[in-house]
Amino acid sequence: MSIFSGKNILLGVTAGIAAYKTAHLTRLFIKAGADVKVVMTPSATDFITPLTLSVLSNNPVYTEFINDDKDKEVWNSHVDLGLWADYMIIAPATANTMSKMHKGTADNLLIAAYISAKCPVFVAPAMDLDMYKHPSTKESLRVLTSYGNIIIPAETGFLASGLEGKGRMSEPETIFAFMEKHIKASLPLYQKKVLITAGPTYEAIDPVRYIGNHSSGKMGFELAKQAARLGAEVTIISGPSSQNCAGLPIERVDVISAEQMYKAVFKFYDNTDIAIAAAAVADFKPAEVATHKIKKSGETLTIKLTPTRDILEEMGRQKQKQLLIGFALETDNEVQNAIKKIKRKNLDAIVLNSLQDKGAGFKKDTNKISIIDKSEKISEFSLKSKAEVAVDIFNYIIPKLDA
Repeated sequence: MSIFSGKNILLGVTAGIAAYKTAHLTRLFIKAGADVKVVMTPSATDFITPLTLSVLSNNPVYTEFINDDKDKEVWNSHVDLGLWADYMIIAPATANTMSKMHKGTADNLLIAAYISAKCPVFVAPAMDLDMYKHPSTKESLRVLTSYGNIIIPAETGFLASGLEGKGRMSEPETIFAFMEKHIKASLPLYQKKVLITAGPTYEAIDPVRYIGNHSSGKMGFELAKQAARLGAEVTIISGPSSQNCAGLPIERVDVISAEQMYKAVFKFYDNTDIAIAAAAVADFKPAEVATHKIKKSGETLTIKLTPTRDILEEMGRQKQKQLLIGFALETDNEVQNAIKKIKRKNLDAIVLNSLQDKGAGFKKDTNKISIIDKSEKISEFSLKSKAEVAVDIFNYIIPKLDA
C-alpha cells in the first residue's frame, strides 16, 4: 500500500501544455488510495477540461472563487481547500504561477489555496528552456525553496516550442515516486525495522482441543498499523486472530503455537530495530499431544503440562542493537511484577495493563496502560482506544531511538 492511502491531495493545475499529464497523475493518486481535489487556474482549462479531472478524481474541480452559476452562486473557500490538504502538488507550475507564489499575488483560487495551505507543497515546473534558464525563474525557484516548498526538478526533452532542452515537466510516475520517497524519508521510523508479536497461542491437546487464552490481537495489530504509518518496515507475527492490517505495507506471519512463534521471531530478530512483544504466549503446553480426539471416560482427565520456550526472555538474552519492549497483563502487585519482568528479561521498557482497570484487557477496544522503563520510571496514561494507545507507545519509543 502506498503512503498516500487515506491522504488528501490537493492538485494545482496551471496553464501549460503539460497540464494534459495531470489526468494520469490524478489516476495514480486515486489508485494509491488518496482523496484528490483539483484546483485550476482559469487559463489551465484551455489545456485540459475540468470535467476530465472531475471524473478521474471523483470530486468537483475548482477554478474560480465563485462558481459561474449566477442562480446558485457558491463561494469556493481557498482556506478550506488549503486546510483540507495533507499534501499539495502544483503540476505543471508555469513561470507565471511560480512568480505569483514567490510574491504572494493571490489573484486566482489556486494561489490563494497555496498561501492558505499548512501542508507540504510540491512544485513541478514546466516551461520552455529559455524561460527555465531565465534569472527570474531561478529566483522564483530559490525563494520557493526557502519557503519550504519541495521542487521536483524539470526534465530534459522535447518541448512544446519544438526545441529540446531542460524545462519539461517530470512524468506523472516520476512525480508520484518523488513525492512518495520524500514523504517516507520525513517519517520518524523511515528505514527502521519493527517486529511485533500479537494475539494468543494455541497449544494442542488433541486434533480438536487446545489450551489458549482470550487475547484478540487488537493491541498488537494497532501497534503494527501505527508503526507502518510512521514509515517503518513492519513484520507482525500473530497467533490465531481475526484482526488485519488491510491497506498497509505490513508483512504478516501467522502461527498457532508458542513454538511456531518462537521460530518465526528469530527469523527476523537479528535485523530488527524495535521489537514489541504484545502477544499473550502460553506459558505451558501439554507434554504429549494425542493423535486422536480424546474420548470422555471417567469423571476427571489429567493433562501433564510442560513449559513453553520463553520467547521474550530469549529476545532479551540475544538483544544487541534492538530496542525491546515487553507487555505485562497483571491482576495483582502489578508494578512490582512488571519491574521484575523488565530485569529478568532484559527489557528496555514494559507496557503494563491491569485487569483491575475497567475497559482494559483482552477483547476490548480500549486499554489503560503504564509504561515503565529500566530505571523504574513510570509514565501513566488514561483509558483510550487501542489505536490511541499505539500512538502513545510510539511517541514514547521514538525519542529513545536517538538516546
